[in-house]
Amino acid sequence: MSRTWWLALQMMKRLWFRATLFAIMAVVTAVVGIAIGPYIPDRLSDVIGAKAVDAILTILASSMLAVTTFSLSTLVSATNAAANSGTPRAISLILQDRTAQTALSTFLGAFLFSLVGLIALNTGLYGGGGRLVLFAATLAVILLIVTMLLRWIDHLAGLGNVSETIRRAAEKAADGMALNSEQPALGGEVLVRVPQGAVPLHHDQIGYLRHLDMGRLQRLADELEAKIHVVQRPGDFCSPARPVLYVEAAAGFGDDPGVTQAALRRAFTIGDSRSYDQDPLFGLTVLSEVASRALSPGINDPGTAIDVIAQLTRLLSQAVPGSPSEPKAEEEDAEPQYPRVFVRAIDPTALTEVAFLAISRDGAGMIEVVLAMLTALDALTATSGPALSSAAQTMAQTAYDRAMATLAFEDDRARLDAVHHAATG
Repeated sequence: MSRTWWLALQMMKRLWFRATLFAIMAVVTAVVGIAIGPYIPDRLSDVIGAKAVDAILTILASSMLAVTTFSLSTLVSATNAAANSGTPRAISLILQDRTAQTALSTFLGAFLFSLVGLIALNTGLYGGGGRLVLFAATLAVILLIVTMLLRWIDHLAGLGNVSETIRRAAEKAADGMALNSEQPALGGEVLVRVPQGAVPLHHDQIGYLRHLDMGRLQRLADELEAKIHVVQRPGDFCSPARPVLYVEAAAGFGDDPGVTQAALRRAFTIGDSRSYDQDPLFGLTVLSEVASRALSPGINDPGTAIDVIAQLTRLLSQAVPGSPSEPKAEEEDAEPQYPRVFVRAIDPTALTEVAFLAISRDGAGMIEVVLAMLTALDALTATSGPALSSAAQTMAQTAYDRAMATLAFEDDRARLDAVHHAATG
């Protein structure tokens, strides 16, 4: 995905974008009645009373403003609940909720439609035919509002709940893991090591790598007749202190190094927060943070942590059929989409550490959480390929050692010891 298209998608996910579209459509609908009104016979306008539209639009204008304000405050409360019960990283999941965005956009659009309609009516812009068109459009808007209200009321039952936050984060993580299993190098070649003599390129911005434009890198590599070795993946923290890529070419950065380096840097979109799109570790991080928050003394909800462990296990075990969550190179007989671009694959150890390390620390004193984690890691060990299986075994040993150093009750220690030895044989 190109950087331009990715930025456009990010804009379309914003709350204001859909609201703006609905508002424009509402205004256009109200104005259309003025344009086509003269073409409608006046006798048809006698079907409705002269003041019928005015009264209905007045009710819509006053009620939709209140409904929009209430819905917006509800969404704010849901984001606060998601941040307090889950993690602040879950706020974007709530704000990008399509049902919430559609509801707010519908109510705001209906308010603007009624407002423009009232203005046009009071200024005499509508004739008899125009009033009929406006009346028909008003009925359609009312039907849309009623439908959206029913959906919105049903949707409010779970908005902001920790279970809903877990579900949304798991969906994003599943998308990221699927991308990682299909394209461990984001469509390029898997980077094994940076060759000697390759020229490093440093980025002049500080922040998280949100998106990597592989198409741009491939085009630049073709122009330079070079190979580009990317060492910073989406989700990594970038700074001028560390290179983001290396260029392997006889001519280095070409005849105009400054222009080429600037073009290469534009392939890296850096911001102050991570993005789910090309970063499978971010979804796992959010789930792990939800579990850590649930294990805090102030909340003390081990059941939520156990639910998260189950979700994390499912995500890692289903990442690659036959070899769960282990990055695999593209088929040997298939040409990668970007053959001149080499990208570092995600280490399976990073997957298990991001998913379970914080939970093993915060849940070390809760026997039920530790047992659930050992059971989950044992399942990953039995069903995964060699690299992830080894990483799962290492994480299981870490969780066992932490718990044995924390648990004071002898029966808990004996139960944990029995489960651990049964898993390790």
